[in-house]
Amino acid sequence: MEILNSAKSENRRQLTEIESKSLLEAWGIPVSRTALARDVEEAVRIAREIHYPLVLKIASPDIIHKSDAKGVMVGINSELELRQAFNEIIKNAREYKPDAKILGVSIQEYLPPAREVIVGAIQDHSFGATVMFGLGGIWVEVLKDISFRLAPLSIEEAVEMIKEIKGYPVLAGLRGTPPADIGAIASIIQKVGQLAHEFPEIAEMDLNPVFVFNEGKGAVAVDARIVLGEGR
Repeated sequence: MEILNSAKSENRRQLTEIESKSLLEAWGIPVSRTALARDVEEAVRIAREIHYPLVLKIASPDIIHKSDAKGVMVGINSELELRQAFNEIIKNAREYKPDAKILGVSIQEYLPPAREVIVGAIQDHSFGATVMFGLGGIWVEVLKDISFRLAPLSIEEAVEMIKEIKGYPVLAGLRGTPPADIGAIASIIQKVGQLAHEFPEIAEMDLNPVFVFNEGKGAVAVDARIVLGEGR
């Protein structure tokens, strides 16, 4: 794919979030609307297309953990807030890592709260592409409540992955809450596995978080990270 070839030609291992989302979207994986603003006036123009409220994130191949750099601002509701947030994010990023290459600020649509999951893939030296799934938050970080499968995998296998984690009842519906859109999650898992399988130069892939809405309402990757390796 052109995005992968471009990164290779520049000797980059890390795709930007916007590049990662573009690659996923080309593969049929739903992602939140995102566009790169190189200056504040471009940010204003993009905001008029995406509409408020918005999420702003620093766009830099040298800053992986955007929150650590104070490079994320959520719930921007007006042009005034947008201009202030844009300049502050750039300032914070430069203070955090003065030598970082700053491409601009990504302008993203704000999505309503939803259940959060993580979908990822890695290239295992012995087995090839391997897909990971888990709930977001402490479930994956503290409890290590995750499941794995070799790629490529079917939709049925993806559903099995979802059901075998301990936190599955959160998705199935607890105490009268409606179930999450399991089919939409399974589709994302299956497509991530196929992408990692067909492009072994993708060493790591993390969709974190994926917002999962109620049954029939879909799921959307809100953030994404893709790291390139040498391939097989």
